[in-house]
Amino acid sequence: MAIPRQLPNAITIARIPLAVIFFVLLLVGGTYGLDDIVVRWIAAVLFIVAISTDWVDGYLARRYEIVSDFGKLWDPIADKLLTGAGFIGLAVLGELNWWLVVVILIREWGITIHRLMVAKEHVVAAAWMGKVKTAVQAVALSWALLPLHVVIGLEPWVLVTAVLMVVVLILTVASGIDYIVAQVRGARQSS
Repeated sequence: MAIPRQLPNAITIARIPLAVIFFVLLLVGGTYGLDDIVVRWIAAVLFIVAISTDWVDGYLARRYEIVSDFGKLWDPIADKLLTGAGFIGLAVLGELNWWLVVVILIREWGITIHRLMVAKEHVVAAAWMGKVKTAVQAVALSWALLPLHVVIGLEPWVLVTAVLMVVVLILTVASGIDYIVAQVRGARQSS
């Protein structure tokens, strides 16, 4: 079965407007889903569907050998827009500490800006640690966004969210350091 060559890139780009819609729905849904729990569920499910497309576009590109520089560059940008919307939305709602969100966003966007700056020379694909970090961010954000406190209680839900976010913070910082070390080594080898 042949698929259109641009399908993985189209899926990647679709995450960008989905990030905006998700962000608006999250804010409308409110804190812990107490303002409008139905909208909070919709926002959470939309996030899960959108972040899942990251796996789909990557699988299609590799499976059908249509990996492109466009996809290598825009896939992580779309991911960062979506996860950034989740982190910022949860901080705006008071569900995450701003300092945590700021540290994560500085790492995410610092590396993204670097990728954009060197894109004319070469495209930097995501390393394995960055992919693990993105997967853990997706799981942690999905957990934090779903108003599961109505099922398991607020305290256990908040505790699990806090533990997941500490893991996210550690992986985000570690993968950022890994990226910087790899870029410095690469620069030394090429000079």
